[in-house]
Amino acid sequence: MDHWHQSLSTGPLLGIAAGAIALLLILIIRFKVHAFLALTVVSLATGFATLIPPKQILPTMLNGFGDTLASVALLVGFGAMLGRLVEHSGGAKVLADRMVEVFGEKRAPFALGLASLFMAFPIFFDAGLVVMLPIIFAVARRLDGPLLLYGLPAAGAFSVMHVFVPPHPGPVTAIAAYGANPGLVLATGIVVAFPMWYISGYLWGKIAGRRYPFAVAEHLFGATDHDTIDNPPRVSTVIGLLLIPLVLIFANTGLHFAATLGWVDDQAEWFHVLRLIGQTPVALLISVLVASYVLGWRRGEHGSALEKILDSALPAICSVVLITGAGGMFGGVLQASGIGDALAGSLNNLGLPVIVATYVVAVMIRLAQGSATVALVTAAGLMAPAVAQGDYSAMQVVAIVFATAAGSVFASHVNDSGFWLVGRLMGMDVATTLKTWTVQQALESIVAFVIAYAIFAIF
Repeated sequence: MDHWHQSLSTGPLLGIAAGAIALLLILIIRFKVHAFLALTVVSLATGFATLIPPKQILPTMLNGFGDTLASVALLVGFGAMLGRLVEHSGGAKVLADRMVEVFGEKRAPFALGLASLFMAFPIFFDAGLVVMLPIIFAVARRLDGPLLLYGLPAAGAFSVMHVFVPPHPGPVTAIAAYGANPGLVLATGIVVAFPMWYISGYLWGKIAGRRYPFAVAEHLFGATDHDTIDNPPRVSTVIGLLLIPLVLIFANTGLHFAATLGWVDDQAEWFHVLRLIGQTPVALLISVLVASYVLGWRRGEHGSALEKILDSALPAICSVVLITGAGGMFGGVLQASGIGDALAGSLNNLGLPVIVATYVVAVMIRLAQGSATVALVTAAGLMAPAVAQGDYSAMQVVAIVFATAAGSVFASHVNDSGFWLVGRLMGMDVATTLKTWTVQQALESIVAFVIAYAIFAIF
């Protein structure tokens, strides 16, 4: 976007964004246009409508598409392969049976959510969800229950940890902008994550499961094997395989933290090698290779047979990846149009209390352009001077971090790539995703803000 500045004011930009979202929903829901085509067409039209120079519209679209694919394609691809190996070997069923045996049928959604909270501490939202999906699907099939009863508590857990708890990038950015105490944010985030998840993930998952009682669709990891599996892996083997990416990513996080404190030399070659191994795509690749041996070669699946198993996981996720990338493209065009900056600037002078202003600014930017990360970074950068000028306690600054993060997650919808990822992975159409995942994200945001406001008022 070099040498170009937006000449439209906030009002027209908001009108264009609202019109683009409405057009997208009409095309997909009313006229049944494929989401990938609809997102591409609307992104192109939005570029023209927001006066982005014609020669820069396509590069802008491709940047948004490519940036999203860079973060999603490898994660979803490797995650789907790992999931297919676990499912094909009977490992998902074995683990599901054990979970039901230990926790009982009624507590299975709660157990899945708690397991996801634990896994989500070091692992990013999309990667963690893909890794957990085969277990979620297996439990849903085992109990013949609605997918959302088991899927939303897990997805909500990954969302809560990703948005509010360091070392995830969003809260780390807000900590730096506001000068908050990282240890205090981490400790408080771990404590408040549970009530956030319990209300917006677990309780809402139970309600959504009753309202939308659709079963698991055989669309992500390939068709279910209905033949009896003679030698399924042990539960400990399956858990060990699922812990591999968790351990590697957590080690990467620990190394980064140690380097920040000066405990290790971050210029050493070994440091960069170990950090590379702990990067999410590499950690998932290692997990797939280990699972290929443990659940494939060691169980008699060799050569083309193993290749066929892995390949069967990929056709269905092509649609997931392309649509998710197109969602990122649409959000990227809206971001490049300058709507986020214009909106943030117009909201900065509302005269609201800081704790409320940070939340409102983040909510509006999130709704306008889709990306939670952009909403959080923009809102924190905009409100940082006001926070610095105020005489706030350490816990009040922590509350401001949470309030900004809460606003950045509000009501994920069609301009958010995560909306398409969750909807497609769980086999939902756009309308159902709006009624379930969008509501979950709104609940998560509101509950988090109430908690943040209470911390701000008490401390």
